[in-house]
Amino acid sequence: MNQLNQIGIGVVANNDFLKSHPDCETTVAGAVAVPEKDTPHEVNNALPKVAILLCTYHGQHYLAEQLDSFQAQSHSNWEVWASDDGSEDDTHAILEAYRRKWPAGRLSIHFGPAEGFAANFLSLTCRASIEADYYAYSDQDDVWESDKLERAVRWLQTVPENIPALYCSRTRLVDAENNEIGLSLLFSKPPSFANALMQNIGGGNTMVFNNGARALLREAGEDTPVITHDWWAYMVVTGCGGKVFYDSYPSLRYRQHDGNLVGMNATWAARFKRIRMLWEGRFRNWNDSNIAGLRKLQHKLTPENRETLERFASARQMSLILRLIHLKRSGIYRQTLFGNLGLIAAAIFGKI
Repeated sequence: MNQLNQIGIGVVANNDFLKSHPDCETTVAGAVAVPEKDTPHEVNNALPKVAILLCTYHGQHYLAEQLDSFQAQSHSNWEVWASDDGSEDDTHAILEAYRRKWPAGRLSIHFGPAEGFAANFLSLTCRASIEADYYAYSDQDDVWESDKLERAVRWLQTVPENIPALYCSRTRLVDAENNEIGLSLLFSKPPSFANALMQNIGGGNTMVFNNGARALLREAGEDTPVITHDWWAYMVVTGCGGKVFYDSYPSLRYRQHDGNLVGMNATWAARFKRIRMLWEGRFRNWNDSNIAGLRKLQHKLTPENRETLERFASARQMSLILRLIHLKRSGIYRQTLFGNLGLIAAAIFGKI
């Protein structure tokens, strides 16, 4: 297992951290899922409470299987806050079926802002009525391993409550029928703010964070125009001196299907798509938004990371040679060789 670096940001965990991941099943009648007769594990109130922040939109095909995987969690003290962004299929009916089946307080249903998935997740993150020890982002179409919350909480409990902390992990890729097709990329370089400025290493569907991290996200506000909620969380926590732990154990089954709003980006087709987006100026526009958002929290950034942000922001406006020099000095990096070669190309052609 790699050690934490000097600013307390964790890296890849050992796969023996915890092992337990039985499969779970669901039953579907027509278009609306019917919950299994079993109810969730009896709540152990001695365990920390986890608020599962579930965002839905036209999720009828896979939602029941995801909800069943919550039910199978070995960490039993959880509650689901579901925010639906205007579904016109049977998503709401499925949520209602589980709300009635599960004990009171296990699942509450709310209406999202209808401004896209990132805004929906931020609306839940910033909702004052949600109170818990930890918070877990959830998509509507994955399947959690039964020990997902247990692993995350076990690490988060090692971090003092006043320090922002974020757990994320690798994922097991599955097709629409939940057949395994591979694993997500395994990142080996340490998480850091300099890395977060360039990419997100943890999918939101794997993320669990503490109240310290949530306080920062709430301070920035749900109106912050972020690219994705998970990338934003990675930048905020690392930038403000928090701890990030990237677990090499795949904590969930990440479903790849035609309806994905955001899918796995490790294929060659996805890489060429990113190159095209780079040349169209999309990456530069994303950086504009990220820098603007981070400046709302500039007073919370560590001195080192404040300098990194300003070096990066200034370098983007410089002439070629100075741009390359100052981007190098800023320390920004991506996790893979291919990614860093792309970063150099973007810097040369002013697309960063």
